[in-house]
Amino acid sequence: MLFLGLLFVVLASFASHAFYVSIYQIRYESKQHALHITSRIFADDLNDAIQKKYMRKCSLGEKSESAEDIAMMKQYLLAHFSIKINGKPQAMQYINRDIENNVVICYFTAKAPTKIKTLEIRNTTLLEMFDDQQNIIQADVSGKKQNLLLTVDQPSGVLKWQ
Repeated sequence: MLFLGLLFVVLASFASHAFYVSIYQIRYESKQHALHITSRIFADDLNDAIQKKYMRKCSLGEKSESAEDIAMMKQYLLAHFSIKINGKPQAMQYINRDIENNVVICYFTAKAPTKIKTLEIRNTTLLEMFDDQQNIIQADVSGKKQNLLLTVDQPSGVLKWQ
């Protein structure tokens, strides 16, 4: 998991990129009964998607970034990423964001039950922009790790724990 994160940051250091990928890391915190979700998305791709959806220029990660840009980002990301825990939809809360090189890193949380049997994840982030967009999901529930690769052809998937 760390390797993919480091690879993403290294590749993101280039001004232009020839691949379209986002990484979402989900970690279950049993003491807090919560999922902690971190997303990593190229800023230029996210700006383009937000501009296309809301018909307004977006400047995430730039000096001209505004509070409205951040609000549009939150709205976009929450509309394009959803999660069901044990078959029940779960609301996510946006916490904050950081910018590293050309990558927007967002932090979310969601309440979770004591026992997680399934996570159903739908991630359509940037799929309207790029036919070859890949949204990688890395989930760690009670030390058991699983991954999903979501694409235009398969925008959702289910992870199961016993």
